[in-house]
Parts: sequence; structure tokens; C-alpha cells
Amino acid sequence: MDRTDRTADRRVLAAGWAVLLATAATGCVAMPSGGAPQRLEVSQNAADGLQVHVYPVAPHKGETPKDLLAGFLDSSNADQANYDTAKQYLTAAAAGSWKPDAGVVVLEGAPTPKGSAPADDDTAVQLTVEGKQVAALDEQHTYKVHTAETYSETFTFVKESDGPDKGEWRISDLPNGLIVDQTNFKNTYKPVHRYFFAANDPSAARTQNAQVLVPDPIYLRRRIDPLTEAAQAAADGPSRWLGPVVASKLDGVRVESAVIGDNRVATVKLEGGDPAACKQMAQQLFQTLADQQSKLDRLDLSTAGGGCSLSSTEAALVAPGVLAGAENGVQAFIQLADGRLTRFYQEGSDPVPVPGVLGQVPQAGQFHPGTVAVRRDTDVAAVIGADGQSLVEAELADGGKYGEPIVRSHAPSADKGLASPSWDGRRNLWLVDRDPAAPRVLMVRDGVDVPVEVEVEGLDGRAVQSLRISSDGTRIALLLSRAGGPTKLALGLVRHGGTAKNPTARITGLNDSVPQLTEVAAVAWGDADQLVVLGKETDRLQQLYFLGTDGSQATDYPLQGGGTMKALSATEARLSADPTNPSNPAVLTSSDSGLYRLKDNQWYEVPGKSETKAFIYPG
Repeated sequence: MDRTDRTADRRVLAAGWAVLLATAATGCVAMPSGGAPQRLEVSQNAADGLQVHVYPVAPHKGETPKDLLAGFLDSSNADQANYDTAKQYLTAAAAGSWKPDAGVVVLEGAPTPKGSAPADDDTAVQLTVEGKQVAALDEQHTYKVHTAETYSETFTFVKESDGPDKGEWRISDLPNGLIVDQTNFKNTYKPVHRYFFAANDPSAARTQNAQVLVPDPIYLRRRIDPLTEAAQAAADGPSRWLGPVVASKLDGVRVESAVIGDNRVATVKLEGGDPAACKQMAQQLFQTLADQQSKLDRLDLSTAGGGCSLSSTEAALVAPGVLAGAENGVQAFIQLADGRLTRFYQEGSDPVPVPGVLGQVPQAGQFHPGTVAVRRDTDVAAVIGADGQSLVEAELADGGKYGEPIVRSHAPSADKGLASPSWDGRRNLWLVDRDPAAPRVLMVRDGVDVPVEVEVEGLDGRAVQSLRISSDGTRIALLLSRAGGPTKLALGLVRHGGTAKNPTARITGLNDSVPQLTEVAAVAWGDADQLVVLGKETDRLQQLYFLGTDGSQATDYPLQGGGTMKALSATEARLSADPTNPSNPAVLTSSDSGLYRLKDNQWYEVPGKSETKAFIYPG
């Protein structure tokens, strides 16, 4: 069999993979506009199930530059750790200088080599690889979405003048990194996370600086020692974007090996590291490895200076989402149209009014609640008045009353006043004042009477319309718009400073992480590393998206139609009482046809005797 036949076989394999992946990924359905909720088809992670292997093939004698380029692109994306076969397509100098780990360009379709065939007497020729770029990985394995941008790179070929390849074409100059189409990217690369500790807030009380791990999403090759690679990626440090708000105890460490046995115990060997920080290193590594294992009971860590063991119980103390409210975090609330706040327990039972003033119908002349945000411990709620002019708090307890206004707005109307109160897991309340004359983002710190005005860097003329803060308090989702323009999503970092009496906060590193969405209606945190977004792409209807914080679309959940949705609420906490699928994100929505709850990829209408206004999770 000659190389052309083998290349064809590889491409048949890739095409078969594309068909299988497309078949497995179907399941996009519509939110019901009326009648009974419709069943959602479950999308499986096809790449994990199929495990299609790609084997490299070395160049053959007499290959043209175009065939050589196709073979190189195939071999560079094969399951080979050191790219040894791909380097056989290069001159000796190029093989020594090429940096395949510099990043990955992901194209919409197969890379297209273009250029003229060389004449018989040519000794050098250039070809280009062109396509539409849909994503990229940088050298830190961080994913970034591209909006089908034109991609073009030049490859230079020379005819070898001596040595064993004399008279053969070889690549003498090429871009660093790899080029792959999105089908093979899904086959070759796997989304995982590495974990780092949320940086301490210098202005917060010690009790507000409880340690918690923050996920940093990356992509690694599936079949090239993924456990050791993931552990080493954690040791290499966080992405450039997340770095300013996290800290690591793995700095300067080299991972010798990482394995998980059949007994669900991980064994990691390190070179370097501070023995005094062994437990914290183990906490970071436990979560990083557990990301690839359905169940991990213990991690045994060894270094030259000693070692330690970490149980799953110990790991849970700092796990991502530990500040999301645990069982309280999955307690749903329904706000009725008459202003009352009620607790929702299960379908078929009437929601129960909360204790205190928020569970009562407001009387004429009294404060009338508008938007409500329940603190993650469910003991207190922040309430914006129906007129959008003031923010108060109320205890959800017998005798609980509205406090004095904490924030006031001078906006001309409710739709331009205070909006989107959101609690982090450290009892800081965040909200937006949309007053056109004085727009601002505010943080209300527990125990501090004066709200903190938060500087937002990089707005570039846009105004913040609403926000949602992550439970760990490090990242914040913002909905931004220009005057008269569509609302879009950006993700920012929260950086604290100042003192306990005079805290400061600013939002930096604004990242338009989902440029493919041309308009966004609502956003919520569905997990410590996942956003639930109600939005639309160009020329498409509004849908419900599950997106990673890097903008990548979750492979575990199908796209879901949401044309009738108006608002959504989600939680980073998990439905641990649900034995069938405890990892499902809990999503609540309101639409023109009523309230719905998403469970096991199926919409359930929530019947009620009273007219409803909103469905709310704590946070």
C-alpha cells in the first residue's frame, strides 16, 4: 500500500468520525411555547466513547510538496508524544526549531493546501494552508473562540541536496504549533481543568478568606498520558487571564508521574515543591485528576522531601463550588406577582411563603419588592424596589423586616435603575446602577455600611446592564451594551484591595469569551466553570447554551431552544439528592407560558395557583 492510499484511509477514518460525532451530538430541541414540555435527547460525549486513534505515516520517496504537506498535517495530529514522525517531513534545521507545543489552530474544515506545483528544475517552492479559523489553543493549552476568521500560513519546501533524503522535498520553514480541523480536534483533544486557590482579599475579614479552588479550563491530548500531562499543566501555573486572581502551591514543581489505580487512589510523584505545602499541593492535584475520573477516593503525593495523603473528604473542603451554598444552594424560590417570595420544594405541592416581611403581600404605601436575590445561605435576601430606586435587605426569618436603604439610584425610570443583585460566597453583594447620568457597578460588603463603587476596566464605551458573580468571587459575568446596540456577554476578573474599613474592588481583564453570540438576554453560573447563557447567534433563534468560561460549548448537554424564555436562574451547587444524575446543572426559567425547571435534560412545567413573576436560586 503506498502513502497516498494510507493517507486516504486516514481521511476516511476522519470522515467516519465526523459522521459518528454528528449523529451522537444531535438533540437540539425547542422550549415549549405552549402545551406539555417536550423531551430533550441526551447528548453524549462522542469523543470519549469512540476513541478513534490516528497513527502517523512517514513520508515516501517521490512525494510532491502538496502530498508532503498533507502527510505532515496528518502526522502532526496523530497520537504520538514527541511528533517524531511529523518531524521526518522537515529538514534537519526545521525539525530542530519547530515548536509543536506553541499552540493549536482549529479550522472549520480540513486545512486546504494551495499553491502551484514546482517545475522540474525548482529547488524551492511555497504553499499556503488556508481555512476558516473557529478556535485556538495557546501554549498554555487555553482555548479561545474565533468567529470563522480567515486563516492563511505559508510553508516553504526545499529539495534536499545531500544526505539520505537527497532529491526529496522537505519542509524548511513553517509556523510553530499545529493546524487541525474541528472534527479531529474533538477526537484528539479533551477538555479538562487545572485548579488554583482563589487569591486572598486583603480588605476582608479572615473568615471571608476561606480557601477555595478555582477551575482553569484547558485542552490536552486525550491519549498522551493525560493524567501526568494534566498534573504538569497545573504545575505550570494558571492561564495568563486567570493568573491575577489565583495562587498556586505547585510553582517550580515537575511532575514525574501521575496514575490512578483500580482502587480509585491516585499516586503522584513530584520533583521539587515545598514539603510544608504538601497538603495544599495535593488539594490542587486531587481536583485536577478527579476531573478525569468519575470517583477518586484518595491521592498519595510523594516528593524528595517527603509526602502526604489526601482523602476525598479533605479534598471536598476546598473543592470548586464549596462556597455555592451546599444544600441551601439548590433551594429554589418563586417570586409571586403580588410581591411575595415563596420556597419551591417539588412539583405538585404549593410553594411556601418565606418567613418575615418578604413572605407577605405588601400593603398600599409600603415598600414594594422588585428584583430579589437570596443570599447563598438562604438567611437574607437583597431586594431592589419595584421602582428601581433603592436596595434593601431583609432576613428570611420570623419577624424579619426591611432594613434601611443601602443603595439609592437617581435613575429616571425603573428599567434604568438598580438591577441584578448577585451574592458571592463570601457575603459580598454585587449590583448595577444603570442610571444613564451616572452608571456604576457596586459592591456591598457584609458589615460595611458604605457601598463600594467598583471600577470596571476596558468597557470601551459600553455600559453594564446586569451581572452575575461566581461563588468564589474571582470571576464575574457582565452583560454589556452600547446605546441602542445589542447586549453581549463578557467575563471579567475581580481584584480586591484596600483595608477592612475602606475596601476597594475593580473588574479587570474583560474577555468577550463568546463572540459567536450576537445578543444575550440572560446569564447565570451553572457550575464553577460553566455559564448558562440565554442568547442567539446570527440568523438563529434564541437558545439556551451551556458554555465553559473559555467560551467552549459543553459536550455533556445539548443546545436547547429558548425562543420564549425571558429569564433564567441557575446554581453552582448540585442536586446531590438526585441519585440518577447528580452532576446535572440545575436551571430554572420563566417564559411567556409559565415557569419551567430543567432536570435530566427534560423541561418540567411548574404548575401554580398564583400568578408568578420569577424563579430564583440563591446567589
